[in-house]
Amino acid sequence: MLIRRPSDVLPSEITPEAVYRDRRRLMLQAGLAASAMGLAGWADRQAFAQTTGVKLAAQRNGAFVVMDKPTSQKDVTTYNNFYEFGTDKGDPSDYAGRFRTSPWTIAIEGEVKKPQVLSLDDLRKLAPLEERVYRLRCVEGWSMVIPWTGYSLAALIRRVEPTGNARFVEFVTAVQPDTMPGLRTRVLDWPYVEALRMDEAMQPLTLLTFGVYGETLPNQNGAPVRVVVPWKYGFKSGKSLVKIRFVEKQPVTSWVKAAPQEYGFYANVNPNVPHPRWSQASERRIGEDGLFSPKRKTLMFNGYGDQVASLYAGMDLARDY
Repeated sequence: MLIRRPSDVLPSEITPEAVYRDRRRLMLQAGLAASAMGLAGWADRQAFAQTTGVKLAAQRNGAFVVMDKPTSQKDVTTYNNFYEFGTDKGDPSDYAGRFRTSPWTIAIEGEVKKPQVLSLDDLRKLAPLEERVYRLRCVEGWSMVIPWTGYSLAALIRRVEPTGNARFVEFVTAVQPDTMPGLRTRVLDWPYVEALRMDEAMQPLTLLTFGVYGETLPNQNGAPVRVVVPWKYGFKSGKSLVKIRFVEKQPVTSWVKAAPQEYGFYANVNPNVPHPRWSQASERRIGEDGLFSPKRKTLMFNGYGDQVASLYAGMDLARDY
């Protein structure tokens, strides 16, 4: 049974299935109309969305490359969920231009022997950067294939030496009220918080991420540093991180707090456990299929079961969703 919430802003109503399925058609129509009318505003937003970042020197790690066709850079940088900039898929690329990413630091706090504050340069130099091509599966039913640049989060964790009390790793996203118009909404309690169990954070797939498509992350994709956890739904991969905390008790993460009957702590991609309002058995690959093309079947753990299924041995994945 669903729990009723206040009627002003409902998290479960942010991205209704019919709306996000129609999003790309509406954007195309709007773009054509803007072109015909000569609207400078539309052109300016598109120019920002296509702005390239700084090249990152990284070696491709073939052990972490899926064979699926990568999603286009344009789609990866213009079709996003980053509610601090707005709830529409185009809002992050439209409104993240003023977001400040320099100077930038991340505070490492909590149950560690070496708490510290690291600059972005410190973080980038901590381990060799790799390019990895991962599947991304959104809980809303769409997916992408993205070439990320970073290194295993485990390298940072080993450096700060967690204590025996550290059982979970919590990720906290930046709050900049003057550059993040979405913070004025009551969609979520800010700042955005996500977390992983320690063994999940140490899994080599879990990527501390600085770039996409060989360049530094655009603001709308979580600049300047984020985490990517490819076997979980996309909301687990916190963006624009300012704090990483090591804690003993399981944190109350943002979506679990907002709608626990819809968004679980583990959020493993699971085609056998439907969302309360739609199936998770299939997905729409952004940029690959037409609006009415057949969907793909969703893979258990997003196709990473060989690497991560052992983390959940003996668990009821329908209950611990």
